[in-house]
Amino acid sequence: MPGTRRRRFRHAGAGTAAVLALCLTVACGGGGDSGNGDAVTELPDLTGKTVQVAAVWTGSEQKNFKKALQEFEERTGAEVEFVPTGDNVSSFLSSRIEDGSPPDVAMLPQVGVLQQFAEKGWLKPVDDATYRQMLMNLETGWHDLGAHEGTTYGVYFKAANKSLVWYNTAAFEKAGASEPKTWKDFLDTAQRLADSGVDPVSVGGADGWTLTDWFENIYLSQAGPDMYDRLAAHEIPWTDPSVEKALTTLGDLFGEEQLLAGGNDGARATAFPESVTKAFSDLEDPEAAMVYEGDFVGVNITSDTDAELGTDAKLFPFPAVGGGQPPVVTGGDAAVALKHSPGAHAMMTFLASEDAARIMAEQGGFLSPNKSLDTAAYPSDLQREIATALLDAGSTFRFDMSDQAPAAFGGTKGEGEWKALQDFLDNPDDVAGAMLALEDSAAKAFDD
Repeated sequence: MPGTRRRRFRHAGAGTAAVLALCLTVACGGGGDSGNGDAVTELPDLTGKTVQVAAVWTGSEQKNFKKALQEFEERTGAEVEFVPTGDNVSSFLSSRIEDGSPPDVAMLPQVGVLQQFAEKGWLKPVDDATYRQMLMNLETGWHDLGAHEGTTYGVYFKAANKSLVWYNTAAFEKAGASEPKTWKDFLDTAQRLADSGVDPVSVGGADGWTLTDWFENIYLSQAGPDMYDRLAAHEIPWTDPSVEKALTTLGDLFGEEQLLAGGNDGARATAFPESVTKAFSDLEDPEAAMVYEGDFVGVNITSDTDAELGTDAKLFPFPAVGGGQPPVVTGGDAAVALKHSPGAHAMMTFLASEDAARIMAEQGGFLSPNKSLDTAAYPSDLQREIATALLDAGSTFRFDMSDQAPAAFGGTKGEGEWKALQDFLDNPDDVAGAMLALEDSAAKAFDD
């Protein structure tokens, strides 16, 4: 994980903070009302200014984010324009930057892209006011992820807990199954479910990113955080014995066709949204009993099925593997400033604050890395449980490995890690072939 050994960061000078006059209301005695009586972050008067914020978000996610942006407008007098990036955030922003028309702030969903943009000099360091908010509200690990060569550029606004297994409670009750704590227990539970007449595990193998998440959770728990960091940085090859061990462990599931919904062919043909509905569309006679993926599965359940979260659909942490600790793999979106302007810096400070996190959390379907946010802000017990698990990890979590890699290896459909692991799903006995394919692709991507 980039920067995990760094604990000191450079940021913009104190003069910027003075110009923006940004401070905490509780410290500066300013006014303002967040609507719930809590102290709010004071922001400068930006009347007549336009602030553009670019993000990939669509649908309800975009709608909810616009409510937070509306709060920024009301506090500053600025007009905020949401700029949709489309799925290829990197290409969209690169084009805008090279054309001389970048948005003020952008949300980057991949650490690798943040590193690449910082290397090119496209990002502006956070100023003092934003950095103070980060010190109060974000664990050091999130600072590390937003830094490049000791300078802090990114504010992690949205997080994902990608170490969750969701299950159909009726299927578990019918099989007499309980929530497993270890990988061995998980496989035994899957077999019990298969014996009861339901396919145990739904895998969205048509989307290669889901397979990277399976691997990462197993590897983090089995090999440990230090080895995870080394593999993420390609300091060790994908032919390392630790990779062989993790793939062999994953093959204990992928190599047992009766444990996969639709077998290997069915898993390979199933897209992520369908992998969720297989477990929860028909509650009494589901196509699968469990589906692994992050907290965002809850949004798919509520929007695409009639299952009730916390009743029909429950979850348990990804099980510990090989005597290791239960893994906590995260994803997330970092806000970065692409312009050195009062509006850009004010937006960055707002997004680093508890205030913006609360607005998003209260609407549901959102997980914040902000440790100052009271989990009571989340609208359900299940969401509070997910948030608590992430916050309890402190700085021991690890960020999605594929999102840290160059996009050619970790984030391109039909190529790199996605393709190699899809091939492994097709043929889980070929551990050696998967390792060679992964290393060949990684070597090329990291050398570019």
